[in-house]
Amino acid sequence: MHRSCEGRVALVTGASRGIGKAIALRLAAEGAAVAICARPQAGMPDLGTLGGARDELAALGGRVLAVPFDLADPTLDRATLIDAVEAELGPVDILVNNAAAGGYMDFLDWTDRKIAKVLEVNFWAPWHLVRRTLPGMLERGSGWICNVSSQTAEHPPGPPFPATTPSTQGTIYGGTKAFLDRWTVSLAAEVYGRGVAVNTVAPEAAAATEVLVEYSDLPDHLYEPLDTMAEAALALCTADPLVLTGQVTTSLALLAALDRPVHDLRGEALVEGWQPADLAPRIERMRSHSSGRTATGPSNVADVLAGRNRRKA
Repeated sequence: MHRSCEGRVALVTGASRGIGKAIALRLAAEGAAVAICARPQAGMPDLGTLGGARDELAALGGRVLAVPFDLADPTLDRATLIDAVEAELGPVDILVNNAAAGGYMDFLDWTDRKIAKVLEVNFWAPWHLVRRTLPGMLERGSGWICNVSSQTAEHPPGPPFPATTPSTQGTIYGGTKAFLDRWTVSLAAEVYGRGVAVNTVAPEAAAATEVLVEYSDLPDHLYEPLDTMAEAALALCTADPLVLTGQVTTSLALLAALDRPVHDLRGEALVEGWQPADLAPRIERMRSHSSGRTATGPSNVADVLAGRNRRKA
């Protein structure tokens, strides 16, 4: 471990499991004091809880804070989350906006109420958290903001269009992530030269989260390990803000471009099969699927994310 985050304070949202927990572990392994948050009542607690994630982080030996907080609740003042973190750990140097809501549905199935919830988590929560942390970062002349996005933000090519779930049912989830990408880049341009890096990173196709691995029927070649997402996020959360900012990128593309070795979540070993030299064919296969050049057949991902079907086909 290089301890590249020694002395820094990080907050990772949506970190009871999956990508958020993986990024939190990687930052902690590099020496950061890490705060994590998630909903007070965890969905599918058998696959991960805030308390369980806290214990895993604490086992690395650093300072850890777990804050139950529902980012979907518009009645809560999100600035109080930052207040709690800074009272315990100190000013936030690294903010990772990972929490997300949405899923996939047909256009006419989206109600205003459902859309409002997605906007709360995917737009308003990161916006409010950045608004609270950015002044301190600018005053100190140092800070890193990493927004976790999705490839569903990309426009599906066509016509004819790919018969994939993100292509045909990605109006709201993809739309909010596209919004996230766009304001990220403008914010990076606005603060450029003042010591703060602002970026987004997304999985190339699907990250091997506990929920998808347990319940979805996605083929294995569309998955990347959580280690690659965490390594890419670490790169963006430690980069020179004059060099690596305003990026809307995917984990694998970024790692390949940087020729960056991929370590496990503890930073102790290289992940076999996912080093920079291994990535080009993996990226091509994933992009071939998303563009519709290759097909994998129907998927149950929309049902899994909606909680309607939790058994693999």
